[in-house]
Amino acid sequence: MIALGSILTKRGMMNMQVLTTRELKERLQELQGQEICLQGWIRNHRRQKNIGFIDFFDGTCFKNPQVVYDGSIEDYDTVSALRVGAAITVRGVVVPSYKDPTTPEVQAKAITLEGDCPEDYPLQPKRHSVEFLREIAYLRPRTRLFQAVFRVRSVASMAIHTYFQDRGYLYVHTPLITANDAEGAGNTFTVTTLPKGSTAPDSEDFFGKATALAVTGQLEGETFAMAFSRIYTFGPTFRAENSNTKTHAAEFWMIEPEIAFCDIHQLMDIEEDFLKYLVRTVLEKCPDELEFLDKFTGGGLIEKLRSLADSRCARVTHEEAITILREANKDGRFQFEPRYGEDTAKEHEKYLTEEYFHSPVFVYDWPRDIKAFYMYQNDDGKTVAAVDLLVPGAGELMGGSQRETRYDLLTARMDELGIGRDSFDWYLNLRRFGGCTHAGFGMGFERLLIYLTGVDNIRDVIPYPRTPMNCEF
Repeated sequence: MIALGSILTKRGMMNMQVLTTRELKERLQELQGQEICLQGWIRNHRRQKNIGFIDFFDGTCFKNPQVVYDGSIEDYDTVSALRVGAAITVRGVVVPSYKDPTTPEVQAKAITLEGDCPEDYPLQPKRHSVEFLREIAYLRPRTRLFQAVFRVRSVASMAIHTYFQDRGYLYVHTPLITANDAEGAGNTFTVTTLPKGSTAPDSEDFFGKATALAVTGQLEGETFAMAFSRIYTFGPTFRAENSNTKTHAAEFWMIEPEIAFCDIHQLMDIEEDFLKYLVRTVLEKCPDELEFLDKFTGGGLIEKLRSLADSRCARVTHEEAITILREANKDGRFQFEPRYGEDTAKEHEKYLTEEYFHSPVFVYDWPRDIKAFYMYQNDDGKTVAAVDLLVPGAGELMGGSQRETRYDLLTARMDELGIGRDSFDWYLNLRRFGGCTHAGFGMGFERLLIYLTGVDNIRDVIPYPRTPMNCEF
């Protein structure tokens, strides 16, 4: 409980100019010598005989001010006993920092305890492993690593909306509960109100049919593209894929634009422009966070991002890519042999981007047999107008295609794959009711964040990861 005297002191503080650390940093020169008020938490507290130093943060700025106090402060003994993790209000004067001229320093006149913290607070000032921090995911946003990661996530999210909104795209909220598995892979989470073990038919369930959490919003997005020309979705998607790799999660966010009157080559132009815009925005708006992440991940992150922003993406067909890889494999350098008509491996993507082209690479016109039913079938009868964007250091980052608009070819492909037409009648009708050439791509947001931050595990770029056998918090 805070004493009455402290409450009165707090009221006095609140009459001061209350700032966030971000505002303080932006107005640093103007505020030198002025008295201000800050509210936040203690990251570290170093005490000496007649002086103390508090590493203060409020989450609004990555480079946070140091709060210095001495024997002249009110209740010196009480202040010097404040523990790491406690919430405080600080009243003090902005003074020059001898350590870093760009980082504010505050000479405290009064510090009021807002919320105490016990000595067993898990985030003591030492380096913690990311594995340990996942166990306390509700606290890890307070660490410098995750302050950097989630600031980048926020900035990148806004950049996605800004890019599309500034170019006239409509933001569409596609359903999270669906009766179709657009990818045809079957890795879906069932949505039901029937009791566990029920043998009742789907017709007795809540929706009267089998439903699942959506793996994509693409098909519904196509319906809006046929009305608004340019649309995008950006929201959560779900895949019940029992994979424990660093790049898979059961719940993740997807960006999926769909563009009418657009073919595969125009789509590649849009993908390249979009990705470079996101990278440049993060470089511009998160310099302090990227500087920290660059050091945390061993260096090279900022250089990688700048290189991508300044490079031009190469473009090759899948057949041309396999030819390049097979030539490189004459000395047996690859563990997996590159084969025509088959998917590429991570080592193949790494070679194409980092050793052969030294740039991002679009690989397009993929084998028909390994791609989804809705992709445009090329005249050769063997390939579809699909495209993957491979980037140095990450491999595949985006996947897209020109959509099949010919009713007879689309239905024949569905029949070939055993996909029932009944539940897709609305989708097929798009081809009958004023259809046109159109295309779109998808990008997993967390895959992008892995690339932007250098943090290599998807569990560490999403606030509360959902993975096999893990649904905490």
